[in-house]
Amino acid sequence: MTAEELSDERRNYIAVQKIIDTMLEFDVETRGRILRTVSTFFGIDANVSVSEGQDTNTQSAVPAFSGREDLTPKDFLFQKKPKTDVERVACLAYYLTHFRSIAHFKTTDISKLNTEAAQIKFSNASNAVNNATQSGFLVPAAQGSKQISAPGERFVDMLPDHPAARKIMSEMRPRRRRKSNKDASVSPSNSGAANP
Repeated sequence: MTAEELSDERRNYIAVQKIIDTMLEFDVETRGRILRTVSTFFGIDANVSVSEGQDTNTQSAVPAFSGREDLTPKDFLFQKKPKTDVERVACLAYYLTHFRSIAHFKTTDISKLNTEAAQIKFSNASNAVNNATQSGFLVPAAQGSKQISAPGERFVDMLPDHPAARKIMSEMRPRRRRKSNKDASVSPSNSGAANP
């Protein structure tokens, strides 16, 4: 091994050691979420590659990195018990992201998964997705797609405990400062001069 190769190996070892030391602080589920996020950031396929001795025609319904039990969309929604269309959209988006490895999706993907889950059809799927976006459960992604937001993921994680889930959303939603009518009526141009 050359000195340059040895130096590269040492840097790799140090980087891996730092990552492992940092990840030891988290539980298994959080570690998985961090690894998925990092692999997505770097554009790395998070699925484990198949060795030559294994049958390449069989695929698991759950991605290799998931670590979650195999749930159908119907069972997942039954467990989460969403109460509104917006909550159902958030749950379906979560399912697409974590169980189907589809991070960016369109309204039609949500609608198809809703049908697969044997749920009541959305009266207007586009409105439901837009409302979920306005509520902070989803955020825009590339080319008109959507993706579940961090608060949206935490919300679904907390379900079926609706009060705790709503608390998460209220804590994570950015606060917007409202202009009051009082502020609008008192402006620098109106404040000192009287009309003749």
